[in-house]
Amino acid sequence: MTLLLGVRHHGPGSARAVRDALDAAVPAAVLIEGPPEGDALLALAADEEMRPPVALLAHVTDDPGRAAFWPMAEFSPEWVAIRWALAHEVPVRFIDLPAAHSLAMEAEEKEEEEKAEGAGSVRIDPIGVLAETAGYDDAERWWEDVVEHRGPGGGDALAPFEALAEAMGALREEYGDGGYARDLAREAYMRIQLRTAVKEFGDDRVAVVCGAWHVPALAEKTTLAADRALLKGLPRVKAELTWVPWTHRRLARHSGYGAGIDSPGWYGHLFGAPDRPVERWMTKVAGLLREEDRIVSPAHVIEAVRLAETLAAMRGRPLAGLGETTDAIRAVMCEGSDVPLSLVQDRLVVGDVLGEVPDAAPAVPLQRDLTRTQRTLRLKAEAVTRELELDLRKETDASRSRLLHRLRLLGVGWGEPTGGRGSTGTFRESWRLRWEPELSVRVAEAGVWGTTVLSAATAKAETRAVSATALADVTALAEQCLLAELPDALPVVMQALADRAALDADVGHLAQALPALARSLRYGDVRSTDTAALGKVAAGLAERICVGLPPACTGLDADGADQMRGHLDGVQTAIGLLTDGSEGPDNSGGLRGRWAQVLLKLTERDSVAGVLRGRAARLLLDDGRLAEDEAARLMGLALSPGTEPVDAAAWIEGFVGGASGGGMLLVHDERLLGLVDAWLSGVSGDAFTDVLPLLRRTFAAYEPGVRRTLGELVRRGPAAEGQGRPAESGAPGFGAGIDQVRADAVEPVVRLLLGLGSGER
Repeated sequence: MTLLLGVRHHGPGSARAVRDALDAAVPAAVLIEGPPEGDALLALAADEEMRPPVALLAHVTDDPGRAAFWPMAEFSPEWVAIRWALAHEVPVRFIDLPAAHSLAMEAEEKEEEEKAEGAGSVRIDPIGVLAETAGYDDAERWWEDVVEHRGPGGGDALAPFEALAEAMGALREEYGDGGYARDLAREAYMRIQLRTAVKEFGDDRVAVVCGAWHVPALAEKTTLAADRALLKGLPRVKAELTWVPWTHRRLARHSGYGAGIDSPGWYGHLFGAPDRPVERWMTKVAGLLREEDRIVSPAHVIEAVRLAETLAAMRGRPLAGLGETTDAIRAVMCEGSDVPLSLVQDRLVVGDVLGEVPDAAPAVPLQRDLTRTQRTLRLKAEAVTRELELDLRKETDASRSRLLHRLRLLGVGWGEPTGGRGSTGTFRESWRLRWEPELSVRVAEAGVWGTTVLSAATAKAETRAVSATALADVTALAEQCLLAELPDALPVVMQALADRAALDADVGHLAQALPALARSLRYGDVRSTDTAALGKVAAGLAERICVGLPPACTGLDADGADQMRGHLDGVQTAIGLLTDGSEGPDNSGGLRGRWAQVLLKLTERDSVAGVLRGRAARLLLDDGRLAEDEAARLMGLALSPGTEPVDAAAWIEGFVGGASGGGMLLVHDERLLGLVDAWLSGVSGDAFTDVLPLLRRTFAAYEPGVRRTLGELVRRGPAAEGQGRPAESGAPGFGAGIDQVRADAVEPVVRLLLGLGSGER
């Protein structure tokens, strides 16, 4: 009789039971639930470089984005069966519905699920029904008690499978397909493959490893014609398969082997522990907590084991499970805190294990080029989040930067740029790297653009440049090309940029595009790229913005004014990068001088929204082109009784709003703070309700310390003329005179920071 081994995917107890059953029965062939196109890849499971977790990846040949995974961990029954068959030189095959059909049926299956949900139909959870029948309110706890906590060896190796098959048979009689209509076709195909194997090897020489739910259907006596009828007319696509690395975090994904688990690290421990799993688990936890500088002694481990076992006994469980061990760890090792417990959950219960696949596994040419480049640059794909600091003056770091930017352009988000903790100059970059299994699909999708990362990124950039319709999109693409160093794509992008810039008359679009161009010029300087053409386009955009901005800022509503305020900040930064200090504050003829004249016009026009007038004044003040007395005069005019309170509040938001140092400006200039305070004190009750949202948005962005200092200054009130501030006191907002004692106390620290000796000045 055919040996039907019904399992739960990714279950260590099932995996041990499968290994024991195969050792006892020694079948002549092993059949496994999985796509038969993967048969040619099974031999790779014996390769020394193959380390689970891994997954079979199937994707549509001409549409790699349509993909499915069949993940396997070391403790997956399917993986154990494959390794057993290869080790014993026994034929092993996949017998599930081919991926060519399952991928084609995905869209139909989603529609069926939506229809079923709309009709109130619910798919049953077989394990949940059995657990409820046994009196358990937690299906996972029931499965652990019945299957996962069974010790290795002992008893009849086939008894667990017989009991589970009987239980599943009763469920199938009661619920039929259980809401899984697609399973009927899958099971028909598996029966056909089983008949073929039985004819080849004999009825009592074949073992089948599949989900327990399918066992009754495979044991059912049906005709070949009936099974073929169920498969007639199934849609089909051309599919390709390969092995890809997987992670513990992704084992919960409902794709392929859909029985997700929440604790792969715990299950891996149960499968790998030869004995005393609770004691060994507590020892792992103690080691992790010690690495994080927490005090955990052997006595803690002993007490935690005792508590876990006591909890298991009180709860009627045969062995302490994850719930009991977690409760014991929280109480004994974490002193009741969930903070260190979350570390245990993340690092051990789930884990960041990333599998490995040998080079012999099939891959698209782009994936092979990426793998070679990763090895050359010593950039290992890891499942953990990794911070990477790059110095672009070093060739290796510059090459790493190019690779990461090219991958981002291709939509392969292995790395994300971050602010970094070091230098803010353009010679440095900071990245956050994390490899996710789905990125293998993204690489396969990007393979349509070329066979190497460079050629693929170049081809995609050229296509995007030609098809882009918005000027900002082209300027952003130009920036990406410079960062990724795509010299062949840059001429195409520059031509598209010149064409779009010449046709676009919207000042907002021009202002949105200029910052990316300015950054691109700076990056070009760092990477020694010829950006002369880019500089001409940027200079032309800046000139057009200076001409068209004043009328564009007239008559805007609140939303339009807020958007234009962002453009003002962006253009201010961009012009600073374009001139790069080549023009001083007194130079009125250069680009910075012309920009300053534009900002000055905005401050004086009543038809311009208050937030823009305030922001223009602030930018001039920060740039040294507006005297403090003049800034105070403009604020006084904006906050005069004749100005509508809402407009005055908007001016304040533009001048001192946001996190750009506006709070510190008020702290250090009590004249401006006094003007704001006096205006706010004079706002009527009705008008205050209207201006409150603007004021809250303005001051909420300040640091808590800044808000506290402003509150103290307002509570103290302005210093009386001639009181509390001697003549030598200069800057408003500072103390009267120097506190020599406090200055002497801090001087050694300042010398240490500056690297000065005790006698140096």
